[in-house]
Amino acid sequence: MEQLRFTRSEWLRGLRGVSDDAGARHFGQMNSIGWIVGHLAWQEQRYLLQRPQGIMLREDIQRDFASGGPMSTPSLAEMLAAWRKITKATDRFLDQLTTKRLLVDMPFNGKRSGQTQGSAIRRMTYHYWFHIGEILAIRQQLAEKGLPEYVGSIEAKAPYRPDPA
Repeated sequence: MEQLRFTRSEWLRGLRGVSDDAGARHFGQMNSIGWIVGHLAWQEQRYLLQRPQGIMLREDIQRDFASGGPMSTPSLAEMLAAWRKITKATDRFLDQLTTKRLLVDMPFNGKRSGQTQGSAIRRMTYHYWFHIGEILAIRQQLAEKGLPEYVGSIEAKAPYRPDPA
C-alpha cells in the first residue's frame, strides 16, 4: 500500500497549482484535467469500495467518469473534493489488507473476474502514473513553468523493501 500512497502524493504534487480554468482546458481529444481527476476517483471507488465492499459513495462519479465515457468538463475543485472523499474512505480498507486478501478474486457483476485485489491495486497505481504524465503534458501545452519532475522522493517515502522471508 506504500507504493499506492506514494503515487497518490505524486499525483497531488502534479496537480499543485492547477487553476480551475486550466483544469477545464481541452487539447484535441485529450480530456480536461478536471475529468482526469474524476476518472481516478472512479477507479479508486470501483477497485477499493464498490467491487470488494459493495460501497458506492458517489453515483455521479460511477456514471460520468468510467473508462471510455464521454468527454466533459467538470470543475477541478469539485472533482478534487470527490477524489479526497473517496480516497479517505478507502484508507481503512487498505490498512486492513493482508497478502491473503490481496490474492482474492474481485467479482464483477457477481461473477469471478480473474482479477485479484492485489492486481487491481497494481493496475490503479500504474494508471495514476499514466495520467500524471498526461496532466503534465496538458500543463506544458498551457505553457506553465516550474512543473514538478517525476519521480519525487521515492527513496525517502516509499523505498524498495524485500518481501519478508
